[in-house]
Amino acid sequence: MIKNIFTPEVSNEIISRINKLTSETQPVWGKMNVAQMLAHCCVTYEMIYDDIHPKPSAFMKFILKALVKKTVVTDVPYKKNSRTAPQFLITDPRVFETEKARLIQYIQKTQNLGEKYFDKKESHSFGVLKVDEWNTMFYKHLNHHLSQFGV
Repeated sequence: MIKNIFTPEVSNEIISRINKLTSETQPVWGKMNVAQMLAHCCVTYEMIYDDIHPKPSAFMKFILKALVKKTVVTDVPYKKNSRTAPQFLITDPRVFETEKARLIQYIQKTQNLGEKYFDKKESHSFGVLKVDEWNTMFYKHLNHHLSQFGV
């Protein structure tokens, strides 16, 4: 069962795990360093709150809904070293403290807005999602990458 990221307890648990990271924390698997991982996790929230990522075409959205959505919004864990969408690829250097602060702010904003804000809200890539799908997408992705870095 996926924990409810919209509750203060679970949001605070995730933030506590983020706060255990340092700029020197090494991944258990994968190619990203810790600052890049934090920036990678911010992309999900950038797609919701910041208009900086181009929206997929209608055809691409159809493909994403048909082939990717199930992987993202169900509770089956992500596989280690699985491929990611191009906008989630972070290859340039990032500042650890900046990315850490951004991610924490996004998590707090999401928790403060709450479930009602997200219920039946349209996602950038998958169309309208139910609140449990939003929750799974948020929590599963964060948990996957925090586990990647051993916290």
